[in-house]
Amino acid sequence: MAPIDLARHSGHLTKVRSSPAGSASPGHPPVLVLRSALLIFSFSGIWPPTPVYERLYNKYTQVRRVLGAQRLTLAEKILYSHLDNPEENLLTDTDNGKKIRGSANLRLKPDRVNMQDASAQMALLQFMSCNLAKPAIPASIHCDHLIVGSRGAEDDLEAGIQTNKETVLENYAIPGLMMLGTDSHSPNAGGLCTITIGVGGADAVEALVGAPWELKAPKILGVNLTGQLRDWVSPKDVILNLAGQLTVRGGTGFIIEYFGPGVDSLSLTGMATICNMGAEVGATTSVFPFTAASSRYLEATRRLQASKNAEALQAFPGKEAPEDLYFKFRADEGAEYDQVININLSELEPYINGPFTPDLATPLSKFKEVIQQESWPEQLSAGLIGSCTNSSYEDMTRVESLLKDAAAAGIKPASDFYITPGSEQIRATLERDGTLKTFEQAGGIVLSNACGPCIGQWQRQDGVTKGTPNAILTSYNRNFRGRNDGNPRL
Repeated sequence: MAPIDLARHSGHLTKVRSSPAGSASPGHPPVLVLRSALLIFSFSGIWPPTPVYERLYNKYTQVRRVLGAQRLTLAEKILYSHLDNPEENLLTDTDNGKKIRGSANLRLKPDRVNMQDASAQMALLQFMSCNLAKPAIPASIHCDHLIVGSRGAEDDLEAGIQTNKETVLENYAIPGLMMLGTDSHSPNAGGLCTITIGVGGADAVEALVGAPWELKAPKILGVNLTGQLRDWVSPKDVILNLAGQLTVRGGTGFIIEYFGPGVDSLSLTGMATICNMGAEVGATTSVFPFTAASSRYLEATRRLQASKNAEALQAFPGKEAPEDLYFKFRADEGAEYDQVININLSELEPYINGPFTPDLATPLSKFKEVIQQESWPEQLSAGLIGSCTNSSYEDMTRVESLLKDAAAAGIKPASDFYITPGSEQIRATLERDGTLKTFEQAGGIVLSNACGPCIGQWQRQDGVTKGTPNAILTSYNRNFRGRNDGNPRL
């Protein structure tokens, strides 16, 4: 194979080269000649990468040099490849790199910051006080918190064109990125193989000014998915089941990494839903490997080139190179997790979690019995569909299918229900395909593309007054007492 040029900071070259013809036995990898302590790969003549992937790969080679043959999980690959100084961070107080998780103080350089309108204000004021002309990394503000849901999108917000966490997934997330988001459900983007961590406004400013952002190295909780989801079971049921196992504190200090053959059966937006609710178990973030569904989603969101770039990165530096020279968007063979939970998707059933806590997991088969035992209200006052957790086109068309089947059987919804699409792109697509018309014909009210009732931004118009015990069924991620409409007895 042709030599691959490598360059260190000083510009001197080294080579990756194959053994001379006839001198290597079959199956032996090419010889790696390292002439510098710090390698910077040049992709010229092989593949013109994005600057993000060039930085990612260059840092990755440093991490491999520091940790040697140590097997890495996917989360570690992405996280450690964003270190400001891999050698210092990974070898300080870690028993020479053997005890990084839970011990090392990581100083990270994220690729992007995403902010929501409620927390962005103070962050921007702090950034302005730094007297910098522009942020050190790309940043965006998503206006989804300060919108009250009430009568419908047109009344709640003229034109109803606002954004949500789904917008980050649709536009900015690409495999291998590290992003910070000033919203606890920013890890939604982990479904597209990113490390995205929810932070406060002050943390966001550190990244905006180019300073390293500090994080105690998380432990890694592996979730091994096998089998395939049955009819009426959705990806949301995976995280509802997991929340029941872990409780709201069980993921604290961990990154949840999903792996196993069952991963390939999940849709991209389904994986994003699962990552979104990792916040409900206290996890630092959650991440899935890059799959065929990831490629399909990138193409569907007009980012085919991003999919090709990710595939090209995984194929670099070409055939016969040593395994550790490849950056694969999956865990290394033999990588160890601090804890492993096994979930057989084929045995999973629908779950309903709550009330008052997202870890009170009840299988649908036992829900009627539990309602009677706990004396919960049996009459449903409202249904809430969407928000950042279950607001994808896939989720919405499932609801449409149910409504059409019910209409064909002469059945109409007995309770009010409200819909919050995940983004303007999703809303417009639903309008184009007639899905919104189906909702409205069934009596549904389409709210703005915002958090709305999920964060208590809901002014009810159905006559339910505060203090009145009532039941709400929601596809949202949080169900704390008084969360949706401020009713302390909800």
